[in-house]
Amino acid sequence: MRQRQFLNVVDEDAAHAAFSNACSHLGSRIEQVPLSRALGRILADDVTAAVDVPGFDRSNVDGFAVHAIDTYGAEELEPIILALSDVTLAAGDAPREGFDTPSGTAVQIATGGVVPRGTDAVVMIEHTEPVDAGIGVSRSVAPGSNISYAGSDIGRGDTVLRRGIALTSRDTAVMAAVGIDHVEVISRPRVAVVSTGDEIVAPGGFLTLGQVFDSNQPMLLDAVAELGCEPVPSGIAPDDLDTVESMLEALVTGPDAVDVVLLSGGTSKGEGDVNSEAVTRLAARLPNSPGIVVHGVALKPGKPILLSVIAGTPVVVLPGFPTSAVFTFHEFVAPLLRRLSGVPDDVVHTVVALAPMRISSVPGRTEYSLVDLVEGEDGLAAYPLGAGSGSVTAFGRADGFVRIPASTEYVAEGERLTVRLLENRVRVPDLVVIGSHCVGLDYLLGLLTADGYRIKAIPVGSTAGLAALARGEGDVAGTHLLDAETGRYNESFLPEGVRLVSGYDRRQGIVFRATGSGLANVDDLFEEIRSDRYRMVNRNPGSGTRILIDQLLDGYQPPGYLHQVKTHNGVAAAVEQGRADWGMTLETVASAAGLGFSFVANERYDFAVREDRWDRPAVTALRRLLENEQVRAHLAEIGFS
Repeated sequence: MRQRQFLNVVDEDAAHAAFSNACSHLGSRIEQVPLSRALGRILADDVTAAVDVPGFDRSNVDGFAVHAIDTYGAEELEPIILALSDVTLAAGDAPREGFDTPSGTAVQIATGGVVPRGTDAVVMIEHTEPVDAGIGVSRSVAPGSNISYAGSDIGRGDTVLRRGIALTSRDTAVMAAVGIDHVEVISRPRVAVVSTGDEIVAPGGFLTLGQVFDSNQPMLLDAVAELGCEPVPSGIAPDDLDTVESMLEALVTGPDAVDVVLLSGGTSKGEGDVNSEAVTRLAARLPNSPGIVVHGVALKPGKPILLSVIAGTPVVVLPGFPTSAVFTFHEFVAPLLRRLSGVPDDVVHTVVALAPMRISSVPGRTEYSLVDLVEGEDGLAAYPLGAGSGSVTAFGRADGFVRIPASTEYVAEGERLTVRLLENRVRVPDLVVIGSHCVGLDYLLGLLTADGYRIKAIPVGSTAGLAALARGEGDVAGTHLLDAETGRYNESFLPEGVRLVSGYDRRQGIVFRATGSGLANVDDLFEEIRSDRYRMVNRNPGSGTRILIDQLLDGYQPPGYLHQVKTHNGVAAAVEQGRADWGMTLETVASAAGLGFSFVANERYDFAVREDRWDRPAVTALRRLLENEQVRAHLAEIGFS
C-alpha cells in the first residue's frame, strides 16, 4: 500500500501565520437574546444604566422613618417619645402627593418602602416600643441610618458591565435591576465535528478486531462548547472520497452551513488521504477557496494536521489519535474559535517543575508531553505520562503538559520545566501512589475514592516508585522486589525514611492463549519461551515483574523482548489479541482474560510509605483498609491473599 506523503511539513510559527492569514476575513457577529438566555454568553457592548438603582430613597429595615435629630439622647431606660403618623408605608407604596413629616413625628415603614419627605433615618422596630402618646425610641440613629438613597447603588448613565465578559448570574441580576430584558451578545459560531474512518464505530455499537469507538467526536464537541461555540455533531464518514466530499460541501455551502468544520482521522486504505483529497477537489470547484494552507506541522504528536479554507469556511483535519487531536485542536483551532466567539484568550497558567527522569525528544520538531504533577522535597515534579498519541485517558489524567523545543534532544533528569496547566490550578491529591501496578491496588484505591479521597496513581515500576519516595515525590509505592540473597521481598530495598506496610501475596506466571498459540501443549514451557518460536510481551524496566522475567530468561532475549507495557492488563491484552504469544502477569488477570496460566512465583506485594506521610489521613485510611477483614476477604476472592 502506498500513501501520499505530507504536502509540506512546516514549523509551528509558519503554520500559525499561514492559517491566521487565510482566516483574516472572519470576525465575530452580534445577536440580541432575551435576558433569560444570556447566561454564559459573551457581552458584545458595554451596558449603561438608564435608571437609578434604587430609584428612590429606600428603607433597609422594618421600622419607623424619623428625623434623626429627634432621636439624639434616646436610651433604653429613658426612651424618647415620638408622635406616630397615621400613614403606614409598605414596600411598593408611595407617600401621597404633598405628604411631609413634621419634626417629632415617626412614620411606620416596611423594608423596601419609600422614605417619606422630611425624614432622614429609619429606626429599627426592635429599638422601639408602643406607648400611649405614640412610640418610644430606645436607641438614637444618625442621619442616613438604614436608608439606601436613590442612585446609591447604580446611578443613571453608569457603565455597569463591560463588553467581552462571559455573563454570570450576578451580571444578569445587574441588567435586570436596570430594566434590561434583551442584551446584545457575540453569536456563537457553529462548529461541525466529523469523525472519519472505516474503523470508527459510534459508542454503543459493536466492535470487531481493528475497530475503535469514536472518542474524538464527543471530546471535540465538548471542547468546542467550552470555547463558547455551538457544537454541531455531524456523524461518522467512511473512508470514501465521494462521501467525504459531499458531506463537506453540505457543511460549507448548504442551508445549514456552519462557521467552522473539524474532521479527524481518515487515512485511506489505498493511495492518498481521503480528507485531503476531498478538500483539494472541493476547493477547486467552489469560489473563495484558498484550499489547503498547511498540511503537516513539525509537531509530536500532531504532525499530520491539515489547515484549509473552503468557500470562506475554515476546514481543519485533525489527526485521528485522540491525544494528537486534542493537542492540535488547542494549538491551532482554539485561538480561532476564541476570536470568533469573543471568548478572551485565557491567561496561560504555568508552574515550574523538575523532571524526575530523563524525557527523550525527537530533534527537529516541537514535542508536547503530558505530565502528572506531584509534590516533592524540591517542589513540584513532572512525571511524563508517556501514553502516546493514541491514548484516550491521557488528557483526563494529566495535570498539564510541557513543550520541548525542536532544537532539544532530551530533557535531563533534574532539569526545571515550565508546565502549562490544563486547569487554572494544580489539583493537589490526597494520596499519591507511585510504583508497581497491581489489580489489588486498583481495588483498594477505588475504595478510597468512594470515601471521598482524591487519588493520583502513577505506574512506573517498583524501583522507580521507591526512588520517587526517596525524593519525597509520593506518599506510597507499591513494590514487589525480590532480594536474591535473602529470598525476601522488598525489605532490603527501602530507602532511608521509608517504612513497609504489609500487603498481600499474588501469583505470577506465564500467560498464553489456551488455543492456537502452540504453547498450551508443550511439555517444557520454560524451555520453549527461551526459543525464537514464540513472541513475548515484556514489562517496563524497574518493575518487579520485569526482574522476575529477566531471571527466568537468564540473559536470553526472545522476539518481543523490547515490546514493553506498564501494566498487567497490558500484558494480557497483547497475548489475548495475538500481538504476542506469551508474557508474565497475575493469575487473576489471566483468568479474567480467559488465558492459559503457568505458575512461576508466589510473590509479595507490599506498600512502602514515607515516614513523614505515615499519619496523613489518606495514608491512614489505606492502612486501615489493609487491616479490614472484609477487605482482605475480597482481596482473597480476586486472587490476592
